[in-house]
Amino acid sequence: MPTWTALSQADGRDAAEDLAEACDDLTPEPVGSGVFEIEDGSDRWEVGVYFTDPPDEIALALLAAAHGAQPFAVSRLPEVDWVAHVRRELSPVVAGRFFVHGSHDAQRIPEGAEALCIEAAMAFGTGHHDTTKGCLLAFDRLLDAGEVPHRVADIGCGTAVLAMAAARTIHGVVVASDIDPVAVETAQANVLANGLDGRVECVLAEGFHHPMLDGAAPYDLVFANILKQPLIDIAPDMARHLAPGGRAILSGILIAQADEVAAAYAASGMGVERRDDIGEWSTLVVRRG
Repeated sequence: MPTWTALSQADGRDAAEDLAEACDDLTPEPVGSGVFEIEDGSDRWEVGVYFTDPPDEIALALLAAAHGAQPFAVSRLPEVDWVAHVRRELSPVVAGRFFVHGSHDAQRIPEGAEALCIEAAMAFGTGHHDTTKGCLLAFDRLLDAGEVPHRVADIGCGTAVLAMAAARTIHGVVVASDIDPVAVETAQANVLANGLDGRVECVLAEGFHHPMLDGAAPYDLVFANILKQPLIDIAPDMARHLAPGGRAILSGILIAQADEVAAAYAASGMGVERRDDIGEWSTLVVRRG
């Protein structure tokens, strides 16, 4: 089935979301839309609208102008089996003891590895992003140092890769949360597919705002692989939910943003214990005093 994309940019999340919502009333009707932060510190957001019939480019231009956004760039995507393409192109990720793979690579699991299967068809990432790898490596180093947490949460869990990595290596139940109900459904499906039912509890929540997250605190370790501003926003809550001496592994942070995030956590009583940069991204391990 052919697909057309229409891409624009707007200043600020609210403006981008308003434009995406307005596009829902177009004829032909789009099959989906989304807004994504352009992670360069500019507070500009990309608006993506997707069609299975050629869109009305005049109507798109009028909507962009009415919302103060850039003109839409419309293009037709080639018909590609993206799942098959991803399976061909993505090799397994090795991060210390952890081996993240698709089912097509199940025969390649090294002996003794903690294997996590994430299908290429799943939304919210396959575990190949440098931020996920940075978090897994940071966790692996803690385990190697004998720092095995007992109570763990994964805030903004996506596919639940990090929560499942914890469940593979600790005793107890890991709480994984996300603000997107589709992400929570995806996480639950992955937990079941990896034989971790009952070891990871997936909940719909913003930050720590859920009775299960509150009830399981204080945590020895919290993963938060999200974005700079949400990380800064939850810093005070992070401090309240960490046990004394507890750690948080933070990512979704561009290298240029790392100092700002570190400062926000320092202001809430959590110092940076370690920082690692992979590609364009930073991973911070912070510890509550």
